[in-house]
Amino acid sequence: MPLISRRSSQLGTENAFVVLAEVSELQRQGKDIVSFCIGQPDFPTPRNICAAGIRAINDGKHGYTPSAGILELREAAANYLNRTRHLDFVAEDIVVAAGAKPFIMYSILAATDYGCDEEVIYPNPGFPIYESQIRACGAIPVPIHLRESRGFSFDSSELESKITEKTRLLILNSPQNPTGGIIPRQDMEAIAGILRRHPQVWVFADEVYSQLCYEGEFVSITSFPDLIERTIVCDGGSKTWAMTGWRLGFAASRALAPVFTRWVTNTESCASHISQWAAVEALNGEQDEPRQMRETFLERRDLIVGLLGEVPGVQCQMPGGAFYAWPNVTEACEMIGARDSEEFRQRLLNEAGVAVLADIHFGERVPNEGQHIRFSYAASNEAIRDGVARMAQFIEKNSKLKRRA
Repeated sequence: MPLISRRSSQLGTENAFVVLAEVSELQRQGKDIVSFCIGQPDFPTPRNICAAGIRAINDGKHGYTPSAGILELREAAANYLNRTRHLDFVAEDIVVAAGAKPFIMYSILAATDYGCDEEVIYPNPGFPIYESQIRACGAIPVPIHLRESRGFSFDSSELESKITEKTRLLILNSPQNPTGGIIPRQDMEAIAGILRRHPQVWVFADEVYSQLCYEGEFVSITSFPDLIERTIVCDGGSKTWAMTGWRLGFAASRALAPVFTRWVTNTESCASHISQWAAVEALNGEQDEPRQMRETFLERRDLIVGLLGEVPGVQCQMPGGAFYAWPNVTEACEMIGARDSEEFRQRLLNEAGVAVLADIHFGERVPNEGQHIRFSYAASNEAIRDGVARMAQFIEKNSKLKRRA
């Protein structure tokens, strides 16, 4: 058999889907599992958006579109970014793709050349596709650690130390997956000051959770006008409008829109024509259901953090946005004799029927930061209460410290 390329054999994955497969197999076997592993809203897509998709089907919107997307959606996306971030994009600055995820790859490909040892700085812990695509595109991944003591932001002086003459791209994600952390304004100002000293660095601003902020303001790097020209702003329908399966995202960059358009032509041709018309309604239509979703997420956040705070051996900071909690389970691991968060996760799933993700699913474990797991609280209040109660019982039942006492 011919060999498989090293690039393909070493390609990373998104472990939420790996754990989801484990959960599905256990459920198929009849096991009762409470799952917090997948990062998608558990709400149906708002009715007005679904109606727009049905209209598109009935109106014959079935064919190819321009690779950059239909004009109506590019205009709607520009207007949305302008009113939520006080910018002045126009339709020509916008490119549409099958989800926001492709723009990670397109941005790395646009900023780096294969085999030149050029570097991309990305947050750790972070969305695992960042590191995977950096490596696949032939660039050098350079993690910058998010620290619990800083509310899961990073130290700007550490960023300064990471930038070299080989640095070509900085990835920012706020609100953040997996921690729910938000980069505060003072930190964003410090980042902007550093970037001004390094004009060779592009910025990929992953802002798909921008409308799910609960503590403090959402601050985009585009708040600093002199950085807009080298910033790629990425957003999409999946999180704000519960459109994960519609596969619809968009990016804004005056300089790189033509480059992204060529990449779309070379890969996916265009996003789904039907989904594009649904997204026009998402951006332009009434927002009552998305607002209610946000309020529900806020209630769930307060519920799960409060409950986790009562679990033996667990400490959990209040996340500022998204729909993730990132509790520290270092003491809980010691209590039950688990060597790390991954063993804790596996035992929690198989012994208590609670599915979460471990910190190592989001990059290398940050030195001296302990052990963490991720809960996606895109789940009902009943599931949250049940899942956290099972976790508490699991720790108490297996606590070696308790038995020694």
